[in-house]
Amino acid sequence: MDEKDLEEIAANADFWDEDQGSSSKQSSSAEVTSVIDTVSTSGHQHQTSSIIVSSRQRGNPVLRSIRSVPWEYGDIVPDYLLGQTTCALYLSLRYHELKPTYIHERLKQLGKQFQLRVLLIQIDVKDPYPSLKELTKICLLTDLTLMPAWSFEEAGQILETYKSYEFKPPDMIMEKLDSDPYSKMIDALTSIKSVNKTDATNLLSNFGSFVNIVSASEEDLGLCPGVGPLKASRIYRFLNESFKKH
Repeated sequence: MDEKDLEEIAANADFWDEDQGSSSKQSSSAEVTSVIDTVSTSGHQHQTSSIIVSSRQRGNPVLRSIRSVPWEYGDIVPDYLLGQTTCALYLSLRYHELKPTYIHERLKQLGKQFQLRVLLIQIDVKDPYPSLKELTKICLLTDLTLMPAWSFEEAGQILETYKSYEFKPPDMIMEKLDSDPYSKMIDALTSIKSVNKTDATNLLSNFGSFVNIVSASEEDLGLCPGVGPLKASRIYRFLNESFKKH
């Protein structure tokens, strides 16, 4: 892939098209089709709560792993429509290595649509890292979010998660921080290299307060159970080093 290709992708932005579909086993295709027919009979009344699946994904084993949210076929450009502003393209690394231009063609078709564009990568080769490195570069240039999946089940779970969190507020997936003073002191101490929660708890228990820990000598810190001279040295340097850079 040369610089011209990359520029073209950045400006424009089917492992399971006819080529991919023909490579799947007939038995798997039949099983997935039966599931598809069952779900599709519900019509479009669940359109807002369903994952919309492109017909080019017919026969993809990933569909059998989408269980916690409904899905149905639709006439869409991406492979999966996960919300009004979210979509996903599906790419098998094995297929990518056979047809490296495929992802370029799909990105041109997709253009600038959707705020969140996911590239769902199926890891199905022994050495995925060269291809992942190339695809990561493409994702950076085209504003794609790369999501690797090491199994069909994991790929299905990724799609389910994006759909189920479509209307959830941001704080639902943000780290929950403890607000009480004791927890904040534990967090501050464990930010020091090699100091774990047990060490932090022992320090607070032995010295009684964070102020006493800061005021303690390196030797006194080393006497705390489980700390030892190496951790004591790191703790002492961390708590007593200047905040100013000279």
